[in-house]
Amino acid sequence: MTANVAHIWRHPIKSHGREEISEAFLTEGKCLPWDRVWAVAHERSCFDVERPSWQPCNQFSIGAKSPRLQAITAYVDERLNKITLSHPDRDDITINPDDEGDANHFVQWVMPISNGSRMLPARLVSAAQPMTDTDFQSISIINLASHAEIEKIVETSLSAERWRGNIHIDGWEPWAEKEMLGKRISIGEAELEIREEIKRCMATTVNVETGVKDVDMLGTLNKDFGHQEMGVYAVVTKSGRIRQEDQVEVLT
Repeated sequence: MTANVAHIWRHPIKSHGREEISEAFLTEGKCLPWDRVWAVAHERSCFDVERPSWQPCNQFSIGAKSPRLQAITAYVDERLNKITLSHPDRDDITINPDDEGDANHFVQWVMPISNGSRMLPARLVSAAQPMTDTDFQSISIINLASHAEIEKIVETSLSAERWRGNIHIDGWEPWAEKEMLGKRISIGEAELEIREEIKRCMATTVNVETGVKDVDMLGTLNKDFGHQEMGVYAVVTKSGRIRQEDQVEVLT
């Protein structure tokens, strides 16, 4: 069976909204454009706005600690550098994330859907390197066949968006991605190298439509599959455009 790209997703503000797109141009050594460009530093974050640099996820407000964030969707107007964010419990908001006033407005907007028993959002930040969960510029890949195996175990339909991946691939065998570490794949005009597996956190237990926990995803992975990984991180090794329905080929 031929493998192909089923979906392409970007998350402009880390853990705060997702947007499906039909195509993207991948640049060697870079993340998916507009993915995790900004993040929300919490009140105890050590992020240095004077010397901004990549920081690990524990410095930011994330879905693992504030589940309701998982229900945010986003729409990017690239021409105007504006993002419109939506949530079932909030009115829509449109911001320029690089505008201080808009950024502060966004922090106030997200406050009511943040977990008050955890560290609260403080400021919207960015750095030269996007805030992926890896300290290198990565693109995350989800095998939809592996996702389907989990659905069989929990006996319910689950949105693959809960994995917050960039590229969803249809046509691989279940868990085939676990055997691809160090291999290269081609997608459309681009090539990527599979670098490491993605160890999952509590954010994946949350329904992305409601922002409510509904599945013991970590327990399911550990008990039924013997691991806590789902998906892989890849690095772009050859620049090029990718599109939905593009064929995916394992090269080496």
